[in-house]
Amino acid sequence: MIKLVFRSRLYKAIFFSGLTFFIGIFGYFLLFDYSFIDAFYMTVITVTTVGFGEVHPFTPEEKLFTTFLILSSLFTFGYAVSSFSEYLISGDFFQQLKIKRVQKQIEQLNGHTIVCGFGRNGKQALAKLKSYKRDVVIIEKDKELIKQLDERKVLNVEGDATSDETLLKAGINNAKFLITALPSDADNLFVVLTASQLNKKCKIISRASKESTYSKLKIAGANNVIMPDKLGGAHMASLVVTPDVIEFVDRLTIEGDTTANLEEVAINDLPKEYLNKTILDLDLRKKTGCTVIGYKTTEEEYIINPEASLKLEAGCNLIVLGRPEQIQKLRALF
Repeated sequence: MIKLVFRSRLYKAIFFSGLTFFIGIFGYFLLFDYSFIDAFYMTVITVTTVGFGEVHPFTPEEKLFTTFLILSSLFTFGYAVSSFSEYLISGDFFQQLKIKRVQKQIEQLNGHTIVCGFGRNGKQALAKLKSYKRDVVIIEKDKELIKQLDERKVLNVEGDATSDETLLKAGINNAKFLITALPSDADNLFVVLTASQLNKKCKIISRASKESTYSKLKIAGANNVIMPDKLGGAHMASLVVTPDVIEFVDRLTIEGDTTANLEEVAINDLPKEYLNKTILDLDLRKKTGCTVIGYKTTEEEYIINPEASLKLEAGCNLIVLGRPEQIQKLRALF
């Protein structure tokens, strides 16, 4: 506590100002038998130098004590004014206001996504999430990147993502997803371990650069582990083996705006009358022009090109393919 008080000039000024009031009140109260109210009154008019009269005529001892209190308060409050002015000019005051404002906004979020690291992968993740209008909080310790995030009005927490305190500030307790895209596999592993302990329901997606880290991240609690370098190499090789297929797949965008060709539909979001009905009963092709190309079961299994007779069960998802205007119809309908 003492270290915290003496960490900055402002804290020192607040501490010494309070100490001056304490000495004045209890000096009059204990040394000169004033009532507490009179002691408080005398301290206030002495410290503020407003010039009101004394409670009763002073003895020589009271005059000396009052003189000491006046001189002490002049030095103390002069120091306080200079410290507060420095605090305002340096920008710390407004920075603290910004941090409190952002923290209040984060505390109101529920089901948001936390992205650890605002490097190349972190920026790509933010762009994708923003296109879907998802609530995002970025954790970053680079001050220059924090300035960029502030300019873009993106909620952020400055600090080390491996720290419990930083994750809690980012709202890990209420987060639905966490993406850790730090450059170090060791840091990503630590984030996964910490986040999985703080919120067991949070789905964690981690970046990895080494294959040896993949299994460790899965054991630590990562639901998905992405290896960008491996994906890039496999994609380039696929352009040699099946170029037309890959180029066609590359054209299937999943952006959140009007360029989307793929959409995920949760069965729970459909009208209740469709629950336990079949894909045929849903009749998406006729209503929107979209085609159901995938079905995700409650056991996390994927069925490619499901049969029309497949039942729509609660907790499952449909994966739908269509042109942008057809996807827009789908969103408007459901």
